[in-house]
Parts: sequence; structure tokens; C-alpha cells
Amino acid sequence: MSRIAIVLFNLGGPSGPEAIKPFLLNLFRDPAILRVPSFVRPLLARYIASARVKPATEIYALMGGKSPLLDLTNAQARALEAELPELEVKCFVAMRYWHPFAAQTVKEVRDWNPDEIVLLPLYPQFSTTTTGSSLTDWREAAAKAGLAKPVISVCCYHNDPGFVSAIAGLVRRSYDAARAEVSRETGLRILFSAHGLPEVIIKRGDPYQAQIESTVASVVAALAIDGLDYAVCYQSRATPQVWIGPSTDSEVERAGHDKVALLVVPIAFVSDHSETLVELDMEYRELAHKSGVPAYFRTPAANSDAGFITALANLVRAARAHGPGLCNLAVRGICPSANSDCPWQKAGATP
Repeated sequence: MSRIAIVLFNLGGPSGPEAIKPFLLNLFRDPAILRVPSFVRPLLARYIASARVKPATEIYALMGGKSPLLDLTNAQARALEAELPELEVKCFVAMRYWHPFAAQTVKEVRDWNPDEIVLLPLYPQFSTTTTGSSLTDWREAAAKAGLAKPVISVCCYHNDPGFVSAIAGLVRRSYDAARAEVSRETGLRILFSAHGLPEVIIKRGDPYQAQIESTVASVVAALAIDGLDYAVCYQSRATPQVWIGPSTDSEVERAGHDKVALLVVPIAFVSDHSETLVELDMEYRELAHKSGVPAYFRTPAANSDAGFITALANLVRAARAHGPGLCNLAVRGICPSANSDCPWQKAGATP
């Protein structure tokens, strides 16, 4: 039986207060994140990181001083192993901006000596700033460590039926629970909130926003709720640039004006971290209260939800059936021509 290493990619987060500044430095030193000339980037990264240390420290203090992301990702890894009993698999975790970095995980994979490797990003929607950056980081680390095995790299799965069904199940359960708490006279609106990006990145061809909208359309179709009131919005603006919108805060304020209750769905996050546990659960809840929103609810992140783990296991099976190379598990494999940063387009494929 073949030995299969599954590598789960995620962002990473500080392991304690002392890690917050170096984590931020790693984030803003990434050329996929801070798109300025290379000779400017280190200085600008230090400036931005220094400016953000104090607010970031306050945010992580609300979560016990560290990010829960590594623990949650490790739990997903163990659950995924258990969901693939027919295969000899071991799941590894590679974080982009804090430990365990790709260089460390590459060595662990090399020492385990698998017959093949499946790179599975915990970013359902492709972006050059997330999956693209993580894949590049892994390839460089693997080359440096001499890890030469057949590799299947999953590009995206934003509208994969199994993934959509799992997320729709989470949303439906929280929607029904919220609807039961809100009077019949009060409307209930779903806000599908995703991490934002600077508008310039999208205009240069990044497919992220189009894939977010595709995920939302697929989930809404799966919900099949007549007359569903919903909106797509974007959170976590981090720089003075123009970011894609509408912003989540503006949508929360609009709900207050419309006097409708809100159910917020973290549509791009499959693990809890500061953007869900603090930004959505605390900051936007407070904004909702101040804005006169009648009631505020949040769909939980997938984390180790059984339906989500089953969807990941089926993605691994589909990726292995595809074979080595870039593997797209979306319903429609190639993004529209406007999304020129789609890796399939870069490989020379056309819609």
C-alpha cells in the first residue's frame, strides 16, 4: 500500500505574545502580500508590523494571548487521517507565517518517506496571497531539502459539491436556530463575510473575489430557502489602500438601518482564529448593537465538523485519482479570462 503524506496549508498565528511582532513581520515581508519593490519591502514591513503590534496584542489577549489556529488545524489533521481508513496516510501541517513553517514540515515529510504527497490548502478559494504563496513556499523548501516525490497540488475547491454541502449544513443549522429566536415580524439576513483584499490585487487578475461569489452562490442554492435575504461582504482591511467591498462593517450598519437580524457566515475561513473569534464575535457584534440590529448570530467555522472532514477526505481521493501535478477540484476548473492569476491560466489552459 502506498504511503501518502497529506500536507494541510494554513496561515498560522502567534504562539504567544512574544511571537506577535515576528509573525507580523513574516506576513508583511511576503511579496504576495506587500506588493512593493523588493528594496522597499523590508523597511515598509517593519513599519507596518511595528504599528500593528499594540492592537494585535490586544486582540490576541482576548484569546488567551495566542492564536488557536495551530491546535485547530492539528485537530483537523487527525480527523482527516481517521476519515481515510483505506489508505496509509499521515497528515502534516505547514503554516505560512509562523511555526511550523514549510521548511520544518518538509523535513518531517522527508523523514516519513512517503510514496506520494498531497498538498491540500485550507483555503477553499484560490488567491495568490494564500494558496499561491503557500505553494511557492513549499516548493522552495522542498527543493532546498531534496524532497523529490510525486506531488499533487490542490488549487481550489470553492464550489466542490461536498464542500458546499458541508458549509450549507452548518449555515442551515445556525439559520434555523436564529430564526427560532427572532420574531416572525423581524427579517433575518445572512452576511457571507470573507477576508478582504486590496482592490488592485483583484484588478491584476487574482480569482479570489470571483471564487468567493461562486461559493456563496453554490451555498445559497444548496440552502434552497425561498426569498432568502443575503449579502456578500469583506472584512479585515489592513492597509490604507482601496479594498474590495462592500465592507462587513457597512453591511452591519445597513442591517441596523433596515432593522433586520443578522447571521454572519465566515465563508472563506474553515478554522477559527482572530477574524472569527474577535472580529466577528466581538467587534461586529458590538457594532451591530450600536447600529440597532435586532439580533446578531454567527455560523461556526467548519473546524473539525464531521461533514467538512468528510468533504476533505473526498477531495484527497479525487486528487489522487487525478494524479501528480496541479489539481483543481472546483466544478469548473478554469477561471474566466479576467482572472489571469488563476494557476490553470498561467499553465496555458483556457476557459
